[in-house]
Amino acid sequence: MAKSQIDAPVWFVTGCSSGFGREFVRSALTHGFRVVATARDPKKLYDIIAGHKGQAIALPLDVTNAEEIKHAVSEAERVFGRIDVLVNNAGYGYLAAVEEGEEKDIRAMFEANFFGLAAMVRAVLPGMRARRHGCIVNIASVGGIVGFAGSGYYAATKFAVEGLSQSLAKEVGPLGIRVLVVEPGPFRTDWAGRSLKQSATFISDYEQTSSARRREMAGYSGKQAGDPARAAEAVIEAVQSPTPPLHLVLGRAGFDNVENQLKSMLQEVERWKPTTLAADYPAA
Repeated sequence: MAKSQIDAPVWFVTGCSSGFGREFVRSALTHGFRVVATARDPKKLYDIIAGHKGQAIALPLDVTNAEEIKHAVSEAERVFGRIDVLVNNAGYGYLAAVEEGEEKDIRAMFEANFFGLAAMVRAVLPGMRARRHGCIVNIASVGGIVGFAGSGYYAATKFAVEGLSQSLAKEVGPLGIRVLVVEPGPFRTDWAGRSLKQSATFISDYEQTSSARRREMAGYSGKQAGDPARAAEAVIEAVQSPTPPLHLVLGRAGFDNVENQLKSMLQEVERWKPTTLAADYPAA
C-alpha cells in the first residue's frame, strides 16, 4: 500500500446499500480516503468499491446486532489500523399518526435509528480516545428539530439522536474528538420510497393532518430537490473544516423549516418569559 494511502483517513459508514450511504462511500473514495462500507448484505456494496483494492472493504453489519458491530469495528481496525470518521447513516422512516402507531414497528425503528447508532458510537470511542482524534457523524434529520404530522415516531428517534449528539460533543470535545450531527431535509433517496414503512391503520379524524402528509410523501418520492451526492460532499467539507459545525442542515427546504422552527420557538419562549421566571422561588 502506498504511503499516501496509509496516511489517508479511514471512514466507517453504516447503511451503505442505498441513498446517502452509497454517496458517502463514493465521495470518500473520490477524495482518496480509505473506506469501510457496511450493509446487512455486503454483496450490494461490491459495485461501489470495485477498483479500490486496498482502499475499501465491504463488511456485513446490522446495527441492531451487537456481535456484528463488534466484529465490523474489530475487522476495520485490523485492516486499516484505526477508524478516523464514523458515519452513522443506517436507519429508515416510519409514518403514522401517534395514535395509529404499532408497538412492534415503533420499537424496531428505535433499535435501528437510535439504539444501533448509540451502540456504534460506544464501539468506536475507545480507539478514538486512545488516539485523541476522530469524528463522529450522526445522520439525524430536519425531523429531529421539527415535528411533522404523520412522522412523530420517526421524529422521536431523530430528536433522540440530536440530544445524544449534543451531550456527546461536550463529553468528547476535550479529548480531541469532534461530533457532527447532520439534518437533511427532503432528498432524492429511497427514504420516502421502498425503504419507508407505514402503519396499516388510518383513523379518519387524522385525514387532514397525518393521512394527508402520508399521501404527499409517497407522491413525491424521487422528485425531492435534495441531491444525495451533493449532500455527501457537504458532509466531507464540514468534517474537514478547521472550524466544523455541530449542526449541519442540508437542503433549501431543510434550512427554511429549521429556521422557521427556531424563530417560532424563541418567540414563544420570550412571550412566556414572565411565567417561566415566576416558577422559581422568590429571590431572598
